[in-house]
Amino acid sequence: MKVKGITWLGTRTAKFDAMLNIYHNVMGLPVTHQEPGFVVMELPNGDLVEIFSDDSPHNTFFAHPVAGFLVDDIAAARAEMESQGIEFIGPTEVMEDGYAWSHFRAPDGFIYELTYSPKHPVSQE
Repeated sequence: MKVKGITWLGTRTAKFDAMLNIYHNVMGLPVTHQEPGFVVMELPNGDLVEIFSDDSPHNTFFAHPVAGFLVDDIAAARAEMESQGIEFIGPTEVMEDGYAWSHFRAPDGFIYELTYSPKHPVSQE
């Protein structure tokens, strides 16, 4: 497995509006998708930041910031980690454009994510 970077950050919070304000208005991250209780912002290099409100139906299994590690081959990376006893939460999710993610529980008890992003500049290297 080759990790190319940390390209996704997600957080679930009771302070949704305050977090959106700091990321969008203070830090200047542009909003690329928004729906009630969920927002996606994209950094200039293609990395994503997502905020989930407490009542968002997305990613209800975590209550802390989660980092997504960009990999070349998400299926192979997941299989390699599973062979080492790492527990994955649900199936690998794949969008129409090929973007994919798979959440896992690390030995520290926290949730992290493998990410595959065919359009990310680092994926082009």
